[in-house]
Amino acid sequence: MTQFVPGQMVIMTQPQAAPAANSDWNSGLCSFCDDIGVCLCGIFCTICLGCQIAGNMGECCLCGTTMAMRTLIRTKYNISGSLCGDCLVTMCCLPCSLCQIKREINCHQ
Repeated sequence: MTQFVPGQMVIMTQPQAAPAANSDWNSGLCSFCDDIGVCLCGIFCTICLGCQIAGNMGECCLCGTTMAMRTLIRTKYNISGSLCGDCLVTMCCLPCSLCQIKREINCHQ
C-alpha cells in the first residue's frame, strides 16, 4: 500500500514473500542402505556420529546428541514435523535419528 505525499511516495507496507512449503526428510528414518557408512557409524559409534553432526552444525559435541539437533535441522531445511515427534524419535531410536540427520546434512552440502 502506498500513500502519496506531494513530491514523495511513502511506502506503508513492505511486500511479503510467500512462505516456503514444508518439505519432508530426504531419506526415511530407517533408510540404512541410503548411506552404509553413516549407518555403520551410527550403529557402532553413535557418539562419534553425534560429534560429526555437531561439527557440521557449528556446535560443540560435548552438548550431547539431543532432540535440539533434530529440531534445528528440521527448521533449517524447512522439514515438516513437531517437537513431540523429534523427542519421540530421539528417545526411541537415537542411532536412526542421527543417521537420518547426517544424511540430510550430506544432501544439502
